[in-house]
Amino acid sequence: MRGEAARRYHQLTKHSYWKVRLGPHGLDWANQPIPFKLYKGLEPIPLPRDLPRTGAPALEVVGFPPWPGPGRPTLATLASILFFSAGITKRMRYPGGEIYFRAAACTGALYHIDIYLACGDLEGLEAGVYHFGPHDFSLRQLRRGDYRGVVVEAAGHELSLARASVVALLASTFWRNAWKYRARAYRHVFWDSGTILANMLAMARAHHISARVILGFADDAINHLLGLDGQREAVVALVALGQDGPTGPPPAHVPALHLETVPLSRHEVHYPEIAAVHKASSLADGRQAALWRRGLSPLPTPKVEGRLFPLPPSPPRQSDAIEDVILRRGSTRRFARRPLALEELAAVLACASSPVPSDVTVGEGLALNRLFLIVNAVEGIPPGAYMYRREEHALELLKEGDFRERAGFLALEQPLGADASVDVFFLSPLDHVLEELGGRGYRAAQLEAGIGGGRAYLAAYALKRGATGLTFYDDEVTFFFSPRAAGTEPMFLVALGLPAYRPRL
Repeated sequence: MRGEAARRYHQLTKHSYWKVRLGPHGLDWANQPIPFKLYKGLEPIPLPRDLPRTGAPALEVVGFPPWPGPGRPTLATLASILFFSAGITKRMRYPGGEIYFRAAACTGALYHIDIYLACGDLEGLEAGVYHFGPHDFSLRQLRRGDYRGVVVEAAGHELSLARASVVALLASTFWRNAWKYRARAYRHVFWDSGTILANMLAMARAHHISARVILGFADDAINHLLGLDGQREAVVALVALGQDGPTGPPPAHVPALHLETVPLSRHEVHYPEIAAVHKASSLADGRQAALWRRGLSPLPTPKVEGRLFPLPPSPPRQSDAIEDVILRRGSTRRFARRPLALEELAAVLACASSPVPSDVTVGEGLALNRLFLIVNAVEGIPPGAYMYRREEHALELLKEGDFRERAGFLALEQPLGADASVDVFFLSPLDHVLEELGGRGYRAAQLEAGIGGGRAYLAAYALKRGATGLTFYDDEVTFFFSPRAAGTEPMFLVALGLPAYRPRL
């Protein structure tokens, strides 16, 4: 069976009632990893702090198609995209130190995703390969010269990369998340990359710069370019930003990098399950990458079996600028048990389910996931379990009833799931995805759900509502939404509602 290692990993890392109780995990606070990758000996290149403001209404850029024109980023617009994707937006002091919160949500606030850039000459920045350091809002040059051709070749000459002004490369240092979440951290690699990408796609659109997510690439070649070992730290997604005409051929030789970094913690714990599933889903060369991206066929559309509740067709009102929405975004810690307006839910679902501009995009909605909901309190529709039908922009009622307490249980017994107005689950027909796309399809399904969840966050905060990502009891979620959800696996859960405290405006 294709994707057998991914299926095995997914089964191994499922949460269940008894597994959670029989396998408690204490946190070694003295060994907590630092939240930044810090290079020794590389001079910082400060990014502009006077960022150009787009003023683009958030609901007009979140989930919308990428900009179709030949927009080319400058250093200033690139700085804006980086800041509003992964920059430090808030600081919170506590007795043991200080937490630096970022622009996008991250599991456990552990921030294990780093952004690198490969670019030609830009206004204000010479061609090179760079690492983005959120801690001092600077770039550090790892290689001098134009290495975009290496990326293009590794990705099988994917067209958007071949024309890109800049390639953003997202990489995870697994230990920085596995310190808390152990082997399940590999799922979080894509959840947390996805929320960053939701912001990045919206900001690129706001700046009139095209953006496309690429998952088909030769892993070893890309990791070698950045000096990553591919075992404890690896690239998981590429983004083609802007259009610059055809990229030149790759250099004849790409020497190995030997760059020293500050140790993350006293010692690292290796989780072989992560290394195994990542290796099993890797691609060897550009030819494999090109073949892989041709493998997906559209998901079958299930027939309507329950009562349909049509949703309002347009956003309910003008929203604040995307920059302001990202700055006030957070993870809601307490919901009031009050209803959302139906038009608000409609706007969030439209954004969350929009097609992701990527090399696995098929059709007019999400390619690898469908949205299932537990509605606790939404004006105009009864409480119950629903499936969102993007084709009809309607909710199909699966079963009516008060499922607040069940929602809290499914969300790993967290009160947020019960208190939320709506819980939105991203479910993927995983066997179909693995059959079509092999083990790498697992990465794609998780990442697509992470992007959708990140878009739901942004849309909710654009409406001055709250949102938070939650984990879940895997098989219990599928069982709850069955028989309609039979054969699917939950990838992501985001809870929506009205904060129980006054939101930041």
